[in-house]
Amino acid sequence: PVLLGVLAALTAAVAFGVAALADAAAARREAARSGLDPRLLLRLLRRPAFAAALALNLAGFVLHLVALRLLPLFLAQTIVAASVAVTAVLGARLLHSHLARHELVAVLGLTAGLALLTATAAETGSAPVDAGTRVLLLLAVVGVAGVGGLVERVPGRAGASLLGLVAGLGFAVVAVAARVIPSLSPLALLTDPAAYALAGAGAVATLLYTTALQRASVLTSTATMVLGQTVGPAAVGVLALGDAVRDGTVPLAAVGLVLAVGGAVALARFDPTALAAERAAGS
Repeated sequence: PVLLGVLAALTAAVAFGVAALADAAAARREAARSGLDPRLLLRLLRRPAFAAALALNLAGFVLHLVALRLLPLFLAQTIVAASVAVTAVLGARLLHSHLARHELVAVLGLTAGLALLTATAAETGSAPVDAGTRVLLLLAVVGVAGVGGLVERVPGRAGASLLGLVAGLGFAVVAVAARVIPSLSPLALLTDPAAYALAGAGAVATLLYTTALQRASVLTSTATMVLGQTVGPAAVGVLALGDAVRDGTVPLAAVGLVLAVGGAVALARFDPTALAAERAAGS
């Protein structure tokens, strides 16, 4: 099960990484407006790049869901965080550019961190989650939406980074909700607050992330999103859901988490959008 979960998470990371570039290309072609505008997603559906990104994200979500059911949250989320490396490398390829040495180091650090986490992961926890906790997930969706509305007012790259971070918290709620849903049967989903939290958090997080992509580069927005969606679920998994690492490997797991998340965030320095602008200006 662990190997299948790792393969599912890695494939999801590739899908999310490619989707981020397509999503950014579509978002940048849509005029930015003040405030969070839910109609933005509807307008973007008319653009083929966004439709392709949506299809890739849905495929990635299904694979991510498989990984969440088979792996500890800290491992599943960190592997999916590798999507930012896919975005960086593919962005460089598309722009006929090269990653700088420190960016290659970041990719290698992320890869080494994932290897350490995979080697230290034990069985996925199965601690029960009561109805009150499931309702709390719904309240978390409201909180993410409220904070997103506040940080949306922050201008420039800093605002985009904050929007990405809050979007990551929304995707963190998605991950935790997917993990605690006991059954995927239609009847069980209709009566489980966690299922509604998953759907609501996914919609809010997608809107926040797409808004961030309108205002800054794909990696500026994605790196902070990765940070938000990785650290929170990892903590919830260990502290509340019974996730664990192999005996005696806690220090290695900690190093792996730092390397993986640090590598993902460091890649924010690589900006495919800025490179494209420079190339256009020089032509």
